[in-house]
Amino acid sequence: MIKTDVLIIGAGPVGLFCIHQLGIIGLKCEVVDNLDKIGGQCIELYPDKPIYDIPAIPECTGEELTNNLIEQIKPFKTNFHLNERVEEVKKEKNYWIVKTNKGKEFHVSSIIIAGGVGSFEPRKFSVKECAKFEGNEIFYSIKDKKIFKNKTVSIFGGGDSALDWAIELSESSKVNLIHRRDEFRGAQSSVEKIKKLSEENKVKLFTKYQLNSVEGDKNLKSISIKHDDGSIEKIETDFVLGFFGLIMQLGPILNWGLNLEKKNIPVNTESFETNQKGIFAIGDICIYPGKLKLILSGFHEGALAARGCFKYARPEETLRFEFTTTSKSVQSRLGVKKND
Repeated sequence: MIKTDVLIIGAGPVGLFCIHQLGIIGLKCEVVDNLDKIGGQCIELYPDKPIYDIPAIPECTGEELTNNLIEQIKPFKTNFHLNERVEEVKKEKNYWIVKTNKGKEFHVSSIIIAGGVGSFEPRKFSVKECAKFEGNEIFYSIKDKKIFKNKTVSIFGGGDSALDWAIELSESSKVNLIHRRDEFRGAQSSVEKIKKLSEENKVKLFTKYQLNSVEGDKNLKSISIKHDDGSIEKIETDFVLGFFGLIMQLGPILNWGLNLEKKNIPVNTESFETNQKGIFAIGDICIYPGKLKLILSGFHEGALAARGCFKYARPEETLRFEFTTTSKSVQSRLGVKKND
């Protein structure tokens, strides 16, 4: 059994910053995530995509943000249990017993659910033959955009991800953008940009088309797309990208006795505690009036949740608010050395 103050479920940006906030008030934590890497959706879905709404950082990628957060929590020497899923949560006296699918058992005073919107996987093409090319020529997320340079890339989708990548890859690749409707769901500015690129022959646009078949032996050679009127068009392509959103699964969370609002967990905004005392929820998975699904908002939620955990981990102590700029105890936890 692993004993610690808090178990964080989810190693995305919000979970990582929560480690920091727990650490500076003197609480220890362990982290479980069902992905095989730290960073959550930032790493899994858009490691190369620029992010513009992190305070004091005009622009960074998902990978850069993750790396900076990992650097920030180094003083706390946190253990990560990756590629692992929490299966069972039960209360025993004043502690929570948490078991994972790999047989690990945690003994904690609080749990913080920072798992985005649960475990997720991309919606995939319905054409069965696509499976043999997945991970080689057919992708549902981009981890290294350099592989598409000077290649033909066929992008399916009508939302922000499809539009953003069509725009970005058009600078170095031949891009086909295929959507099953005439209208796009993405930002209007992106839609206008796509139309302009289409007029300049930098993006070839196919609307009211869907994937019909894929062709190739060891490697993908071409695809055929079918129009609403039944006509078929064949396209030679090196890569295919599908951006159809994510399938969200709450999984075992459904059995933890938590109140649920659709696929979200209601919380109070004083400490982001759920209806179960000692279980907190932060990030995209929690819901409250005025909720904004921003990384920035998740950071705020994590800071308050961390302080909400203190009363369960140290019931005999009173937590004093301390500024990181002046508190010697906080600076000591961060490993900061001050010259007298």
